[in-house]
Amino acid sequence: MATNLAFALDYPCLFEPVVENPFLEKFYNGNSTNLALPTQLFFLLHRTQQISEIPKNDLVGPTLITDFLIEKDRIFAEINLNEDELTLYDQISEAIYKKGPVPDLVIYLQASVPVLRKRIQARGIDFEQSIETKYLEELVEKYTEFFHQYDETPLLIINAESIDLASNELHFLSLINQIMTMDGSRHFFNPNPLFIE
Repeated sequence: MATNLAFALDYPCLFEPVVENPFLEKFYNGNSTNLALPTQLFFLLHRTQQISEIPKNDLVGPTLITDFLIEKDRIFAEINLNEDELTLYDQISEAIYKKGPVPDLVIYLQASVPVLRKRIQARGIDFEQSIETKYLEELVEKYTEFFHQYDETPLLIINAESIDLASNELHFLSLINQIMTMDGSRHFFNPNPLFIE
């Protein structure tokens, strides 16, 4: 969806290095205990580097689309790291953290675990197919908690259970319309696909 947004709005984009992470495939394929820390640190370091490279000399600030929010990085750390590893992760994060530009808008897509499972299958990244249902359930719970308390920027929460923003053009255009007409700091979008025209 982030790619489509960047194209539709003609903005540059920054994406998570999912395929580039050399630890992630082994992490998902049963070696999560040994590889949780390097997997998390790779993402942390890469995201921090990306943020540090965002141009800061624009008077109105950079305009771009990202598919990550560095503030939520700790969600995965809390789930995957043991107590000592989490302490080390926090120390490294604090030492290298760079505050990036404040987003104009954060979009949070909500969906149930069965829907997420289907979308993971459709996405077609081989090593993601082995993600356990229990892990997805824990992620959904942590994301819900995180965004329930999130108030750093305007937030658009979308019930994505019954819509396909990645490949249905009408559904995607309904999202663009919501973004363009959104006012206030928090908005809920609960689209009914039967009435999107």
